[in-house]
Amino acid sequence: MYIPEHFKETNSERISALIEGNSFGMLVTAPDGVPFVSHLPFIFDHAAGSKGKLLCHMARANPQWQHFSSYGEVLAVFQGPHAYVSPSWYSSPGVPTWNYAVVHLRGKPRIIESESELEALVERLTHVYESHMLSPWQPNLAGERRTKLLNMIVGFEIEITNIQAKFKLSQNRPPEDQQSVVEKLGQSSNQTEVAVATLMSDVLDAEF
Repeated sequence: MYIPEHFKETNSERISALIEGNSFGMLVTAPDGVPFVSHLPFIFDHAAGSKGKLLCHMARANPQWQHFSSYGEVLAVFQGPHAYVSPSWYSSPGVPTWNYAVVHLRGKPRIIESESELEALVERLTHVYESHMLSPWQPNLAGERRTKLLNMIVGFEIEITNIQAKFKLSQNRPPEDQQSVVEKLGQSSNQTEVAVATLMSDVLDAEF
């Protein structure tokens, strides 16, 4: 990923927050040079290993998991909030652009072979994504249903080897232009644009 120095994000807490807040990511492999992408919900365990681990599962019918044994690394992409920025918001000349935040994680995948480990992964994913529900659903896997459901998926973990984060949030503009962009986006009825304004405030305030 192309990252000019002023857009490079290295703060581990902000990176983790972006992944956890936008955990439905893209898993990219390129068997024989042809890109293949799956859109999947992940858990980012930032405390595991030297750079963290991603945990996930996919349908066994999805051929992507078969790429894992043939290729050394995979790429996971997590897109945060993004918004169009008009040059009319600047006090000095500019051009139309887009503000956004994105994290790329490269790592080595490992298929989870153990049935008990796979079941634990399903339960963990369910807990994470059901935790905000008023009446959280429970897997309650047992008997033939348990065997059937677990056989329908492939669980895996990715040991992260490289982290790239790009938070393009008007850091290359004068402070008055940055503030104007925050104000304009913050007044929007679009919640994604408001999220960009909030992120800009957090990141830009931390720089001063």
